Amino acid sequence: MATLTVHPDRLLPADPETRTVARRLYAAVRDLPIVSPHGHVDPRILVDDEAFADPASLFIQPDHYVTRLLHAGGVALDRLGVGEGPLPEDRAREAWRLLCENWHLLRGTPVRYWFDSELSDIFGVRERPSADNADALYDQIAEQLAEPGHRPRALLRRFGIEVMATTDDPAGDLDAHARLAGDPAIGTRVVPTFRPDRYLEPAAPGWADAVKRLGEAAGTEVDDYAGYVAALEERRRYFVEHGAVSADHGHPDAIAAPLEQADARRIYRSALGGGASEGEATAFRRHMVLEMARMSCDDGLVMTLHPGIRRNHHPATFARYGPDTGHDIPISTEFTEALRPLLERYGTHPNLHLVLFTVDPDTFAREFAPLAGFYPSVYAGAPWWFLDNPASIQRYQQAVSEIAGFSRMSGFIDDTRAFCSIPARHDMSRRLDAGHLAELVARHRLDEDEALDTLTTLVVDQPRKVFKL
Repeated sequence: MATLTVHPDRLLPADPETRTVARRLYAAVRDLPIVSPHGHVDPRILVDDEAFADPASLFIQPDHYVTRLLHAGGVALDRLGVGEGPLPEDRAREAWRLLCENWHLLRGTPVRYWFDSELSDIFGVRERPSADNADALYDQIAEQLAEPGHRPRALLRRFGIEVMATTDDPAGDLDAHARLAGDPAIGTRVVPTFRPDRYLEPAAPGWADAVKRLGEAAGTEVDDYAGYVAALEERRRYFVEHGAVSADHGHPDAIAAPLEQADARRIYRSALGGGASEGEATAFRRHMVLEMARMSCDDGLVMTLHPGIRRNHHPATFARYGPDTGHDIPISTEFTEALRPLLERYGTHPNLHLVLFTVDPDTFAREFAPLAGFYPSVYAGAPWWFLDNPASIQRYQQAVSEIAGFSRMSGFIDDTRAFCSIPARHDMSRRLDAGHLAELVARHRLDEDEALDTLTTLVVDQPRKVFKL
């Protein structure tokens, strides 16, 4: 049986002398706390603290990084339990076998790196998954999941997570967050994130009903545009009171463009009645992105913007399995002109922190770094989604540090709903940052003490600063 190899020097530079410097840098930050200001773990798992059901529900079902690779290799999503709750044991075992049988599909991907780290570090797996050992590995992991030391809260402490942000509906009651905040035993600061996308898109199915629920949650009439804006402001206040530090926005484009108030009122009325055109709906959403920036200047919520994804690219898959099932695909996105109206108004406002994310690596050097290198409000968000891989992270490191400096980076963002991958993702970033800084030391561009100070800042201080933690 092949050994699962987790090399201590993985991702560090190949040059021996540079690698020696990188080892020292990495060793200094390896065990620092994890600050995770943007992610998608369900906070209810921490409230309930129940044992994870089985390896498939932990590693496969919630993780579209995994399921999309298997689907591309010919594995049907229903066989993996996508879109379902915990599976009966026979089906959970089948899904796990499919992963192990198709382990080769993960080669060269960051998913493989995270999996190797998770299986080795958390569950003590020493054999590379395969068809031959799938059932034995399932039993090994399932046995540990039943133990108190592998329940969500115990893992949270073991992972050393200091702060963890979730992603939350603006109309939600945040009950889970209130319960966690009142529980001194939790040991981790778990904060909600205001995610208003569905309320800003009049063309989206069910928008009028969603806005009605928003008004009910805010205790505000939303029959007109003024009431709608007031409801959003009130719910943002509610989130701030419950510990939120950021508002998260993911639309097809990055455009923030103002409407005349009369036009905003007219389109809003028309949209409530289902009469707004597609162009009007898009114009309204772009106007509301600008309004979200205004509100961030007022209430201090960090504004994160991650456009450029065509959601639910395959209609049949969406109809059968729902959203976030692996078929969201990047589209090209422009930022410099798109954000100019927003930055003209608020780019130098002391309350605004605008963190930009992209799935187009060319924008790191062409737009993000130059924008962050001038506007004190703008930070270059770490590589996200399709780019959270070693090659793209290294490209980001070089582009942003050369043009804007390390101080304009966001710090690492894990952006995951796969709970056990959080430490593996942060470890990958720390190793790559250590390697990049070691290269600067080897080229005599930094002294090693400067490199260590920079690395420590990137790991813990920068995300605290950027996300106002």
